[in-house]
Order: sequence, then C-alpha cells, then structure tokens
Amino acid sequence: MVLTRPELLKAIKQKKIIIAPFDKGAVGPGSIDLTLDRHFRVFTNSRKNYVADENANYHDVTKAKTADSIIIKPGEMVLGITQEKVTLGSGLSGWLEGRSRFARLGLLVHVSASFMQPGIDNKQVLEMVNLGKVPLRLKSGTKVCQLIVAETKGRAKYEGTFSSQQKP
Repeated sequence: MVLTRPELLKAIKQKKIIIAPFDKGAVGPGSIDLTLDRHFRVFTNSRKNYVADENANYHDVTKAKTADSIIIKPGEMVLGITQEKVTLGSGLSGWLEGRSRFARLGLLVHVSASFMQPGIDNKQVLEMVNLGKVPLRLKSGTKVCQLIVAETKGRAKYEGTFSSQQKP
C-alpha cells in the first residue's frame, strides 16, 4: 500500500522514515521529492569489453566528479546521488522515480534498480540517462526524483553491498 501525504508525514514524525536534510515542502500527495547532490560518476571511454557478472564494479568504468552541475549529452548515462540520506523502517520499502517535468525533456532519472529495500539507510544513487535530442544541464539542489513509500508485509532490513553509500 503506497503512503499518501498524511501517512508520509505521520511516518516521518514517528521516525519510521528519516530523511536528512528534510524539507516538509518536498512531501507531495503520494511521494517525497529528493534533490541532486554535487557528486557524480561519469563513464570512461573504452573499446575494451567489460565483463558484467557478480564481480562487476561500476568504479572500474567510471570516474568521480564533483561539480555544481553536470551536462548529460544525448545517449549518455551519468551516476548521481541524492543530497538526502534516506532511512526506511523495517516495515517500509520504497521506489525512486523520475519527475515528469524532466522525463518530458528525455531525462530518465532512475533507469534501473529503483527499488529501496526495507531498513535502507543511505543516500540514493541515481542512474540518469538522456534519451532526448539536446544536452541537458542538471544543477545540484534540483528536485530531480521522487521517493514513493509502501508498507511491507512482515519486517526486513537491507544489509547489502550499498547499505552505507554516501557517494555514487
């Protein structure tokens, strides 16, 4: 069951959802807007094949970049991260979705792996792809995606590889 604004605010007050920093104005009718941070990872150009298996590490094919904005060219993918650290209680899960104002420009903000496990406690990496025809400049601080929260049946806690990520 997806939480609506009153339920989201109630869960935040009860600390079942913790967002830091938190802006009450970011809570919409059924989601919470999250903002883009200054930390990015850009893909390196290589003609060498990269084996995508269980040992794959995106650090091998990207380089870190810190900037107030980034340009994503048509067909290009860039990793970003939210300014907000999101903590979900063990009875909640979430999804990250792009915002329609950016989708209409061709920007997909969270292309894959958008599910947030119960008990997650980290910043969210954003897989951003420009499918449009013009380069897009994204500025740090822009409300670039939205968090949708749902109740789970049962309790769980994510303790995987990315459980404490702070940079993309």
